[in-house]
Amino acid sequence: MTGKNHTTVSEFLLLGLPIHPQHKHLFYILFLAMYLTTVLGNLIIIVLIRMDSHLHTPMYLFLSNLSFSDLCFSSVTMPKLLQIMNSQVPSIPYAGCLTQMYFFLFFADLESFLLVAMAYDRYVAICFPLHYTSIMSPMLCLTLVALSWVLTTFHALLHTLLMARLSFCADNVIPHFFCDMSVLLKLSCSDTHVNELVIFVMGGIILVIPFLLITMSYSGIVSSILKVPSARGIRKAFSTCGSHLSVVSLFYGTVIGLYLVPSADNSPVKETIMAMMYTVVTPMLNPFIYSLRNRDIKGALGRVVCKISFSMGG
Repeated sequence: MTGKNHTTVSEFLLLGLPIHPQHKHLFYILFLAMYLTTVLGNLIIIVLIRMDSHLHTPMYLFLSNLSFSDLCFSSVTMPKLLQIMNSQVPSIPYAGCLTQMYFFLFFADLESFLLVAMAYDRYVAICFPLHYTSIMSPMLCLTLVALSWVLTTFHALLHTLLMARLSFCADNVIPHFFCDMSVLLKLSCSDTHVNELVIFVMGGIILVIPFLLITMSYSGIVSSILKVPSARGIRKAFSTCGSHLSVVSLFYGTVIGLYLVPSADNSPVKETIMAMMYTVVTPMLNPFIYSLRNRDIKGALGRVVCKISFSMGG
């Protein structure tokens, strides 16, 4: 590659979503409402956990990190998507594209690792209830959270540095609403074999291993319940794990369907819609899944509202 080719592409054109021009304003309002709901919902969860001492437990430490991750994950793509929908020339600078890719990978990975930590927490709570406080010590919880952040930092950085060494010559049109790694590789005029190998190996590790660990945790929970089957035990397990299992199904279902199940008819439109599911819909639904099915969160909301109204009244 010549030096000239390295500087040919200084920006990319994001095509955004395949929406008819007549419906653009309607979809703009819908996506703006979804984004604001995501931000508000996750902020409420974070504030409640911070303000209510009843929620200062391992499960809610992981949940507050998950809510922060969801908020940021949605913010990586949604503001740019909204800007694209309002713009005549929907461009993103080369550096901005790589930055978006880095943070997209970072928060997607962080979500994956935090869901594993939460699954382990539920496993200990149901299978070893008497030893829960000694096993899920503050030190272990902080270590699991810190490890999640450190591993995601290195993984996202690895892919971003590998992408930065590639050249982009003439084609700079991205048929997507964000700088997706797989789409950028197709646009590159360099040899992408190393990138593809790293994606295959690291993608397997980052996605498959957490998914297997979550599956193992739930297998342990199910076998523990079946040893002493009782309606109360099953109810308790479902109320403890139901929310987490819903979130896991939403997140991994779409990600595995999009990236790990090869399909010949994976058109750009289909890929874009599936990407919308886990970048926009899942982060928006998570706070509702956790708050609507969770008495602790509802109780905390009531206490915080009472505290605020009392202080305002006083």
